[in-house]
Amino acid sequence: MKPALALKTSVQYLKGVGPRMADRLDKLGIETVEDLINYYPFRYQNYALISPLNKLQEGEIVTVRGVIENIDNQYLRGAKTIQKAVLTDESGEIEVSWFNQPFLTQALKKGTRVALSGKVKNYRGKISLASPEYEIIENQAVSFQKTIHTGRLVPVYPETRGISSKYLRKIIASLLPRIKEKIPEILPVKTIIKYQLLARKEALAKIHFPENKLAAAKARERLAFEEMFFYQLKILKKKQARQKEKKAFVWKIKKSELNKKVKEFIDKLPFKLTGCQKRAVKEILTDMKKPQPMNRLFQGDVGSGKTIVAAIAALASLANGYSVAFMVPTEILAFQHYQTLKKFFTPLKIPVELITGSKKIISRKKVKIILGTHALLFKKKPFSNLGLIIIDEQHRFGVAQRKKLLKQISSGFLPHRLTMTATPIPRTIALTLYGDLEISILDKMPPGRKPVSTFVIPPSKRKKCYHWLKKEVKKKKIQAFIICPLIEPSETLTTVKAAKEEFSYLKKKVFSNLKLALLHGRLPGKKKNQLLEKMQKRKIDILVATPVVEVGLDLPWATVMIIEEADRFGLAQLHQLRGRVGRREEKSYCFLFAQKAGPKAIKRLKALTEIHQGLKLAELDLQWRGPGESYGLKQHGFPKFKIADIGDLDLILKTRQAAAQNCAKIRE
Repeated sequence: MKPALALKTSVQYLKGVGPRMADRLDKLGIETVEDLINYYPFRYQNYALISPLNKLQEGEIVTVRGVIENIDNQYLRGAKTIQKAVLTDESGEIEVSWFNQPFLTQALKKGTRVALSGKVKNYRGKISLASPEYEIIENQAVSFQKTIHTGRLVPVYPETRGISSKYLRKIIASLLPRIKEKIPEILPVKTIIKYQLLARKEALAKIHFPENKLAAAKARERLAFEEMFFYQLKILKKKQARQKEKKAFVWKIKKSELNKKVKEFIDKLPFKLTGCQKRAVKEILTDMKKPQPMNRLFQGDVGSGKTIVAAIAALASLANGYSVAFMVPTEILAFQHYQTLKKFFTPLKIPVELITGSKKIISRKKVKIILGTHALLFKKKPFSNLGLIIIDEQHRFGVAQRKKLLKQISSGFLPHRLTMTATPIPRTIALTLYGDLEISILDKMPPGRKPVSTFVIPPSKRKKCYHWLKKEVKKKKIQAFIICPLIEPSETLTTVKAAKEEFSYLKKKVFSNLKLALLHGRLPGKKKNQLLEKMQKRKIDILVATPVVEVGLDLPWATVMIIEEADRFGLAQLHQLRGRVGRREEKSYCFLFAQKAGPKAIKRLKALTEIHQGLKLAELDLQWRGPGESYGLKQHGFPKFKIADIGDLDLILKTRQAAAQNCAKIRE
């Protein structure tokens, strides 16, 4: 006995499904009736233009109605077949053909009344239809509003083997009238009225079978709002829960005393803070004075001066008698920060510890800065007296790793948290992915940093570029990077340059009289550090590398960046790589090589030649490539939305407002 139809009913009990098709639907994430009605089309085929046969014009996408006059199979070479038919209506006739669908001669027998939708073609001077969608019309009086495959906006779904859009349309169309009134409303009535949204049951009916484009747009608007609303609600509840966390450390010194220490520290710096650095310092210190732990995202381009702001935040914790943990993703970056922080804090007699997979520099003093890589997660003794955690390039650490770091704390309070990133994050991404965090942004570069002159180099000018680089290295004693996407050649990506192979070729054939080195992620930490030290001492002219150099290298004599297969990278990542050069007043260059890039890719790359602000490039990347390609959804823990558009700022702002108004009323 079949169970009564409900949202949680398994799809296998639906007419036309059964266990075998249910297994196939499962591959699309469809297990229940509810899953099925929430499986949205990703586009529509517009078959709404209905025309008599004698009015058809080549190139039109139309729907015609008529009677099959004859149909038969014609055999081609091998096992291939072609099905040819003649369709007639009151105005004339037209030839129709399909390929390798021999069952059609039984499905569309002579005399069958059908609707056909497709593109009109001209074959040997005659108008015809090739491989159209077909739908049998049982009753001549049936209007096209009742059809589901022809004569309307026809939904097209993501498919899998054995599950076609036509099959999905058929089972959804028979299901909707039976289940529609059982679909509950899940948005507050006031929200629906305020934002003029469709009722949920109407939106679900119209997303599958809209009467027109406006109906489809209204359905999509409602369902996207719903999806983003509940995500924003989740983020808001997370933020509220964080505000109820254990209290942060108690301040041991007066505000005036801290301000004095910070001012003295800043005055002794060999440079002046920019306006945006001062603003970020103020925002961070204000947060750290609150009873709840700070949780702030700190964003700024490569070279914008995030480290000194983080050091000032560290000073606030240290001045109050609490240690600081500073976690970074690579040993190269760890050693670099170690050297920088030592310069800042050694005069203040504050020790800096270093803990990486290959090296440890330990201090026995209680109040200190503990700097390290993932090795910090595996300390034998938990952190005590920890007041601040700073995580650099936070997206390179998983959620579980960040939680593990917090579990290492033995004190009775939670430390403040400052997470930093050089990845430019568009406003919509920041509001969605980091909606539970406060955000500080460094949107200007320190004085003296000139924009890196950027050029897209055609293959014909590669040799000329190499020749110029040789002269620059010899004449000005500068250093250069050559970046390749892969470490070793790939069997599938045969045309993509790999660092090992390119290093060997360049060393032997192109720059044989220069000092080259190879850097990639598989090298042991000790070897990486040795290479970095050689680069810093200018014992290497050209470093051939993978994008491992994207994070944290500060080499002031590097003024040239060459990026191979640049079209394979996002604009934000290219901008970060470009930020590895131009650290001095010396003019710097970035050359983008894209051997087989098409016009769209070249247009995207040329944006780098004109735009030097990371946030503007990130917005373009989001617009052109989407969040999946631009930000690596899995890597960033990004939510996978079914229908909401992460680039829709208006939607995000509306749903944030609605979530804030309803947060107290709605239980999770």
